[in-house]
Amino acid sequence: MEQNEKDVAAEIKELTGDNPDSENYGADKIRILKGLEPVRERPGMYIGSTGETGLHHLVWEIADNSVDEALAGYASDIKVEILPDDNANPNHPANIIRVTDNGRGMPIDLHPETKRPALEAIFTVLHAGGKFDDGAYKVSGGLHGVGASVVNALSEWLEVTVMRNGKLYTERFERGIVTQDLYEHGESDHNGTIVTFKPDFEMFHETLIFNYETIRKRMQETAYLNSVLTITVEDKRDPENIISNTYHYDGGVKEYVTFLGNGKTLLHPDIVYNNSIGSYKELNSEGVEVTRDVIIEIAMQYNSSYNSTIYSFVNNVSTHEGGHHEEGFKLALTREIKKYAEANKLLKMNKDKTMEEITREDTLEGIVAVISIKHPNPEFEGQTKAKLGNPEVRGLVSKAFGETLERYLNEHPTDAKNIIEKILAASRARKAAQAARDATRRKSPLDNLMLSSKLADCRCKDPEKSEIYLVEGDSAGGSAKSGRNSNYQAILPLRGKVLNVQKVQLARALENQEIQTMIRAIGTGIGEEFDITKARYQKIVIMTDADVDGEHICILLLTFFYRFMRGLIEAGYIYVAKPPLYRIQFAKQMDYVYSDEDLEKLKQTKYAGKKYDVQRYKGLGEMDAEQLWDTTMDPKYRTLTRVHLEDAIIADETFEMLMGEEVEPRKLFIQQNAHFADNLDI
Repeated sequence: MEQNEKDVAAEIKELTGDNPDSENYGADKIRILKGLEPVRERPGMYIGSTGETGLHHLVWEIADNSVDEALAGYASDIKVEILPDDNANPNHPANIIRVTDNGRGMPIDLHPETKRPALEAIFTVLHAGGKFDDGAYKVSGGLHGVGASVVNALSEWLEVTVMRNGKLYTERFERGIVTQDLYEHGESDHNGTIVTFKPDFEMFHETLIFNYETIRKRMQETAYLNSVLTITVEDKRDPENIISNTYHYDGGVKEYVTFLGNGKTLLHPDIVYNNSIGSYKELNSEGVEVTRDVIIEIAMQYNSSYNSTIYSFVNNVSTHEGGHHEEGFKLALTREIKKYAEANKLLKMNKDKTMEEITREDTLEGIVAVISIKHPNPEFEGQTKAKLGNPEVRGLVSKAFGETLERYLNEHPTDAKNIIEKILAASRARKAAQAARDATRRKSPLDNLMLSSKLADCRCKDPEKSEIYLVEGDSAGGSAKSGRNSNYQAILPLRGKVLNVQKVQLARALENQEIQTMIRAIGTGIGEEFDITKARYQKIVIMTDADVDGEHICILLLTFFYRFMRGLIEAGYIYVAKPPLYRIQFAKQMDYVYSDEDLEKLKQTKYAGKKYDVQRYKGLGEMDAEQLWDTTMDPKYRTLTRVHLEDAIIADETFEMLMGEEVEPRKLFIQQNAHFADNLDI
């Protein structure tokens, strides 16, 4: 998201400064939020943000309810549609979402406590739903039971139509409040639920427009994880150009691994696959010990790349921060690989007379794996459900996958040998990388001299207040050094294009002088040794020319950070500066312009009828120190884009497609998206 920075200190003072009414702070100042008021008061607590990510989270919450019907064995088809708003407010253009399933249909009988339709409780009461009743859903992604009610609270309006008992029933809500009671209005020859909603412009200020590709990819992923489901996604915003995709995968996660490995050189043709049930005991709500079943499904395949791709899910929820199911998988993988290599005498003697060794890190290089479990009582960390906390899962997954992998290796000796050779090559590269890493940590006077000759550091030693600019070229670097505020801005010029680390192992990457310099300057270390607390700057700004080469260098740097310093992106420390494309001037009147569209507007308005001069900046080096400060470095006027990691799966796929070894996927992407490119200086 692009944003012009504010004076943070002034903002903090405004919020926390002296308050003449502070002595009057008493019980009458305490506000108790009722019903769905907490959601509208603090929406970010429930959907993560009120930006584009949070907007799409509304779709996931409703769609996941339909998926839960499929997991319970009652639904087989789901349709997600993006519809135009026929009554659109020109000040708040929005889309409408409709989700349809062929499940049982939400219950419409009166709830014993509220004496109102049960459907109404689902959509108006937090923590209400069938997810808390063992008899309703044995497995569910909706752990907290807040999904439907949160979507309702954050929608300008929402309608639910239930097909049940041969009848049609509908209820309407506006901003979480019932505006039309449940009523019967027809007959139906099948069961199911239709939820239609329009997000509320009062809640979402960034955008109310849904991204079809974002929804399509998420629904395709859901279809891979549930082989019984058929999911259709349709974009009906343009009646003359309706876009539709339907997904159904009998092979489930095996087909997902095939899809993820498409274009890579495989080390073995067959996918290692486990589909089993593990059991554990726990006390139920009455204190009675009961046996619970966990469905475990894992697919895995090795390829010749240097990257690992492991996606894990619990009840269809992506756990991108891992958890005990991932830990169990990695434990079994390392154990069985080492056991097979030792039993078949595949380990060789090193030059120093020590035996080759295999670590977990080695076994993960070149792997593509999907881990999907269905758990009756998952314990996630927080509402975002990013990490699984159930300790019993670790042992269940380790045992189940370990037995499968052991059998596969013994039954496929040729494949096993290829896998072990790949892993041993990774082990040797790891040792070489460790030596190179040690070299980057070495702080001899010569090393410090080399760093200081390149890095113009800032005087401030507080990382929270410090920022470093990674600048393309010595010329622009010189201007940046002269124009910066040396109190808190550091400058590191970069010569040429940084190595594409997506195609090489760590040892090769660490041979690159520019990469070594960045690692030393930033201070966090890389890979397994990365430590975010050691970051010397909490703003790392990539500043490159506004041309094709500049964009390429920016992508190369982002690839480096994503692969070896991902924590910087996750912490929100990485930014991209947006330099101007033009300077338009007449006499003492001057403007910096950042797009062709804005330039044309200025020509037709502010500079109309004047003999203006337009300068096209082909590089940062064309700006002097004052211009660079005014346009790209002054916090009052600069425009920075903060780099977010919103979906690790999509990020993995994108980096591999754009920066990996395979040419064909990249070629296809360019052909399909070339018409979106602008401001290219070819």
